[in-house]
Amino acid sequence: MNTDSVIEAALKRAKELGINKIVVASSTGATAEKLMDCGLDVVCVTHQIGFQRPGEDEMAQGMREKLQNKGITLLTTTHFMAGIDRALRMQFQGVYPSEIVSTTLRMFGQGPKVCVEICIMACDAGLVEPGKDVVALGGSGSGADTALVITPVHSQDFFKTKIREIIVKPRDF
Repeated sequence: MNTDSVIEAALKRAKELGINKIVVASSTGATAEKLMDCGLDVVCVTHQIGFQRPGEDEMAQGMREKLQNKGITLLTTTHFMAGIDRALRMQFQGVYPSEIVSTTLRMFGQGPKVCVEICIMACDAGLVEPGKDVVALGGSGSGADTALVITPVHSQDFFKTKIREIIVKPRDF
């Protein structure tokens, strides 16, 4: 991962565009921690509790407190493109609409799919304003490899989401 260079490019572009909000995917908090004191309003979207193992939170309580004490807003909730469709896929081995959308977005890489998803989740939670550009950071496993400018919307308006700009994404994924 090139997390540090992705963050640098994202912050530079946010400043150029006058965007003051950044949404970052961070399951352990390590990527969000790099954004402490960046001068922007940071929303960190984590994996849901139980994503890896039932009842388990991948982010340590100490990290949660550290991020929150630095003014980073944390959102821990069900992934927008998972929920009931994922349960059906796992139970019945079928293909469901959100899986098709996820796979289509992954044609651009895992990071862009994550960026879109976390923006929808943050919008539904009232942490970003629908129709107002944000910078989103995502990746594929650990750290960030993608930064996008996105105009988020609520989940019921998903197909009105606008990927306005690709700041950076890996060529090979």
